[in-house]
Amino acid sequence: MTDDVYRKLAKVLDTLPNGFPATESGIEIKILKWIFEPEEAELFCDLRLNFETAQQVSERTGRPLEGLEEKLLHMAERGEILTANMGGINLFKMVPYAVGIYEFTSDRMDQELAKLNEEYLPHFLPGLLGNSPPIFQTIPVEEDLTASQEALPYQKISKLLESCQSFKVSVCHCKKENGLLNKPCDRPVEVCLAMAPIPDAFANATSSGRIISREEARSILTMAEEKGMVHLTSNVQDGHYFICNCCSCCCGVLDGINTLGIPAWSVFNSDYYAVIDADRCTSCGICADERCQVKAIDAGEDVYEITPEKCIGCGLCISTCPEEAISLVKKSDEDIVTPPTDEMDWFRKRGQKRGVDFSKYE
Repeated sequence: MTDDVYRKLAKVLDTLPNGFPATESGIEIKILKWIFEPEEAELFCDLRLNFETAQQVSERTGRPLEGLEEKLLHMAERGEILTANMGGINLFKMVPYAVGIYEFTSDRMDQELAKLNEEYLPHFLPGLLGNSPPIFQTIPVEEDLTASQEALPYQKISKLLESCQSFKVSVCHCKKENGLLNKPCDRPVEVCLAMAPIPDAFANATSSGRIISREEARSILTMAEEKGMVHLTSNVQDGHYFICNCCSCCCGVLDGINTLGIPAWSVFNSDYYAVIDADRCTSCGICADERCQVKAIDAGEDVYEITPEKCIGCGLCISTCPEEAISLVKKSDEDIVTPPTDEMDWFRKRGQKRGVDFSKYE
């Protein structure tokens, strides 16, 4: 009987646009059992993708109000749902498995959960990464954009930081998972940025991480660029709340491109790609060997060459080229895809593409 609630939760998560596919081994049920207590799994299924108060959840579902907010706060502390405090009022909503539960349970993750996640990712990633609209948007290294390239606000680190008033940095979930699996990363691990448009948004946060200033956030992003880490955020125009700084040795998304053969364009939305000036390239190989995270650069007969279809337009290859032979080029108008307006617009477009009706969770 207990398994029924987890199968119900798995079905809800797979109904959400991001997906949560079933497997023959049932590994996805094992993951949910590790994360959720049975009553938490049942309560999750009663939530929506939009924020509600405990009273609104009670009125809509018929659940007793007494103790409900405490239960929801406990679930948020465990990384099972998302909470926000607006003017002293706690709000709650369900989140997809990824981006969502997978990352939010980082504080609790041990080697057992890390192994379960590793086993499930090959089943989960193709659906998450192979559908449109792309789940992520690449934010290019801003210094690599020329004055003539008029990037939109959601394509510039400086504009994203200016639009927010609260910032927090946490240990990367993927890097922590790899460390638990005895595959530690040699790059910095405290690199996941959360941000919000209101002051003191993280003052009562239930998850770990350090509250930082806008200047500290900018310094972390600069450090990530120097270490060869890709800036990634949600593929929307408005409502960005995170910037991941990723490398292919740890990031399941980047590794999915490299090992599962998933086309880069179906995973990352980017208006740019890099090109190499053959007359200036001396074939030192730094761009391919040390900077590119998606294997988009190969040694040609005389110089290195970039495959535009593989390039995600991050610009990491540019800053370390000793001959200044690489530059970012904007795609043609017909190849540029405008991101969905916001998260819910993304959900609806992805849900339509997957053919799932998640309207009851809106």
